[in-house]
Amino acid sequence: MKEKLKTAVLVVTSFVIGVVATRYYDARRLAAKPDEVPPVANAQRVDLEHEPLWAYGFEKPASPDETAKPQAPPNRNLRPNEDAAEQTRLRPLAGSKAKYSLVDIRDGQNVIDWFPQDHPVMPDVIKHGPASLADKKRGCGSCHLPNGKGRPENAGVAALPTTYIIRQLNDFRSGKRHSADPRKPNTNTMIELAKALSDDELKEAAEYFSSLSFTPWIRVVETDLVPKSRIVGNLFLPLEPEKTEPIGSRIIEMPEDEEQTETYRNPHVGFVAYVPPGSLAKGKDLVTTGGARMVGTEFIPGKNTPCITCHREDLMGAVDSPPIVGRSPSYIARQLWDIQQGTRNGEAVQLMKVTIAKLTPDDIVAIAAYIASLPPPRKAAAPSTASR
Repeated sequence: MKEKLKTAVLVVTSFVIGVVATRYYDARRLAAKPDEVPPVANAQRVDLEHEPLWAYGFEKPASPDETAKPQAPPNRNLRPNEDAAEQTRLRPLAGSKAKYSLVDIRDGQNVIDWFPQDHPVMPDVIKHGPASLADKKRGCGSCHLPNGKGRPENAGVAALPTTYIIRQLNDFRSGKRHSADPRKPNTNTMIELAKALSDDELKEAAEYFSSLSFTPWIRVVETDLVPKSRIVGNLFLPLEPEKTEPIGSRIIEMPEDEEQTETYRNPHVGFVAYVPPGSLAKGKDLVTTGGARMVGTEFIPGKNTPCITCHREDLMGAVDSPPIVGRSPSYIARQLWDIQQGTRNGEAVQLMKVTIAKLTPDDIVAIAAYIASLPPPRKAAAPSTASR
């Protein structure tokens, strides 16, 4: 009973600290006139030495002045090193009534939809991309998938609040959000797409993804060893099924089935995230208490405000804090690092930057692993608009 009381006191104390900080920040923001919004702090020098490279899909740190090469826009060209007949052959997928060729699957300007019954009808911007980009456009659903669950190298955007998605797109537009690793190409692509969106397209995309359900997508496994892998497009892909490589202080997130994920872009096949042993227990402590302790009658503050303070006890978010439960650990880790490094620098993350300032890369591994391991609460699927 005594231990339970200590835990309760600890959680309540941490909660109060977080609420006071949040209300102070909100009071300052809301009290400011439109032309007197508190300025965003300048981004500091990015720490490339301690970067969690695994989260960005790299094996070695960036060299000075190294940047990303622009991604080529999607097209329907046949690949000269592959058989033409195989590339144009229509292929079925178990459980789907649709058939697509490899050319169709690769065509991000006309996003394929294996399971249209899973979601509302895709708006043009989700299926084809910003109209202003003409033949350089790509549909939002090509990377984030029609169900919005995304992949480790991008983001799961399903069920995020509409206002939150709009704010992130505007941060990409304004230069307040970019990648701490200058080599990550799809972040630059996202910035270009956000800038090309009309206001109507931006709102339509945000409302579509917000209407979707986010259901279990990632299986988290604690392990000392992981399969040897290669990195393709910032995504880890297994070279062999056996686990023979030490995991170290990394999270290795890869498809449950490479062919279904990479060749077919099957939105029903998710990912497995291998995490170091002990990550989940350490992550739970940081997420729920911030690592704070009661020593006798003395309260010892932790290194961060508990995540549950702003993201709620179920981690489903509230107001400016998005739902984070069950999301990709690679994505979560990138956001924590980007915020620490000042490359994700929108107004709404300024308080977050303070609360996570003391987290180490190992802490980020633990927090991302624990958050990813929690299944999202069950929620009824969004109604289809096919008959509207």
